Amino acid sequence: MSKLNQLAAAMLLTACIVAPAQAQEAGTLRIAMTATDVPTTNGAPNNGYEGLRWLGYPIFESLVLWDLSRADALAGTRPGLAESWEQDATDPTLWRFKLRAGVTFHDGAPWNADAAVWGFDRFFRQDAPNYDPAGSAFTRPRTAGFAGYRKIDDMTVEVRTDRALSYLPYLMPYILFSSPQAWERAGRDWSRVAAAPAGTGPFKIGRFVPRQSVELLRNDGYWDTARRAKLNRVILLPVPDANTRVAALRSGQVDWIEAPPPDALAPLRSAGFQVVTNSYPHVWPWVFAAGNPRSPVADVRVRQAMNYCVDRDGLTTMLSGIAEPSVGFYNARNPLFGSPTNRYRLDPARGRELLAEAGYTAQRPLRIKVGISNSGSGQMQPLPMNEALQQSLRENCGIQVTFEVVEWTVLLGVLRAEPTAAGWLGVDAANVSLVSSDTSQMARWFLSANSSPRGSNAGHWRDEAFDAAMAEVEQARTPEAAEAPTRRAHERLVDGAPWLFIVHDTNPRAMSRRVQGFVSAQSWFQDLTTVEVR
Repeated sequence: MSKLNQLAAAMLLTACIVAPAQAQEAGTLRIAMTATDVPTTNGAPNNGYEGLRWLGYPIFESLVLWDLSRADALAGTRPGLAESWEQDATDPTLWRFKLRAGVTFHDGAPWNADAAVWGFDRFFRQDAPNYDPAGSAFTRPRTAGFAGYRKIDDMTVEVRTDRALSYLPYLMPYILFSSPQAWERAGRDWSRVAAAPAGTGPFKIGRFVPRQSVELLRNDGYWDTARRAKLNRVILLPVPDANTRVAALRSGQVDWIEAPPPDALAPLRSAGFQVVTNSYPHVWPWVFAAGNPRSPVADVRVRQAMNYCVDRDGLTTMLSGIAEPSVGFYNARNPLFGSPTNRYRLDPARGRELLAEAGYTAQRPLRIKVGISNSGSGQMQPLPMNEALQQSLRENCGIQVTFEVVEWTVLLGVLRAEPTAAGWLGVDAANVSLVSSDTSQMARWFLSANSSPRGSNAGHWRDEAFDAAMAEVEQARTPEAAEAPTRRAHERLVDGAPWLFIVHDTNPRAMSRRVQGFVSAQSWFQDLTTVEVR
């Protein structure tokens, strides 16, 4: 067993020793995450969207929340700590949010406009007493374009953007609010808040043991009475090794595992376990350092060539069908996909032709290095998948790929760095799974104005026609008005190939038959309030 597997098994074993009675306890759900550590618990969770999924939204909330109630449609938004909002009729950069009355934090502190402004200060005002540099590093790139805020009255706040942003409601869920009182009681130290945090969500933090486990307890006073949790508690365990997660489920140590390995799915079904999948807005790409002039991937012909040199169908077969080939940011079935010039598929002849145009031949092969992780949020099965891609690129087009394998949170640093900076680890591409839920995410990953470190366009890909189309999207007053420019923007994105488009994940989970009431939302995030363990 590798050192990583030994660490994962030790963490899981320790967690079960800490609470042996949990093995058969109704009302307790035990989840094995893919994370190597418990995400931070102070209202600004690390570990990417897995951190938000488990240590974000169940405990902390935002003005706007995701609607995770359906499995048959892409998750949209719904009112949260704001009961309503509107864009100003004359100034599209101003939005007013009417806050929800009668809400309190877990520690009894009131929710109002003062708490909202204090919460904004945490992430956006560097001279504020409660400014949180680490939390800001997670929040700011997800909310590029957010420019200011102010209190209008006790239950109204105004938000200002740096330009018209029609998709602002889709940015707001990434700003989570914590209790000012909890921060004061922790000595005004965000690292100490982690031991006793307070949000407004349907669960609250109970026992927390770093690198081992965290316990979520039902919030019986949750403001949305219709969505009060059915579970008494949830135990979250970091288990980064996929086979260790499967063993834990089979042995009854956990009730639910994230990202089971493909070869385990049929045996798990045969053994009576539930295997749940669903399409959701997830892309598993290589993000090219397109803006690094010293990298071969700065040449669009190289990026396009690589998109013709990978066997996506073979990869999905290897994954036992828990993925779909990706040939763009959006799924090809999405009506917003458009009609790009390049329709990527396995076409080695076209790939080699483009490589030759860029100066790469069998005598002078293309050589690149890619940063990958061994686990992480949405990363699927990164080691075998990347090894398959390495072989596919070599066999089809003679491309020589080497890997820089790092821990997931280290790899996430790529998204916050410029492509020539040390944070990019000296690689030409990074395998970071990313969200494709709406146009705000397309702007986040590709808009020139959102280039890192200001935003999350980490590769610094720039395309004037894409930016122009997105400007139309941002100024649209209705979803219908945004459709045509969104299609044009996506066409430019596919042809510009800022990513190696590989697959879309289908969000597999495996769980005990005792787990009931789960709705597999078409989202990176999931609602635990409907779940029961019988």
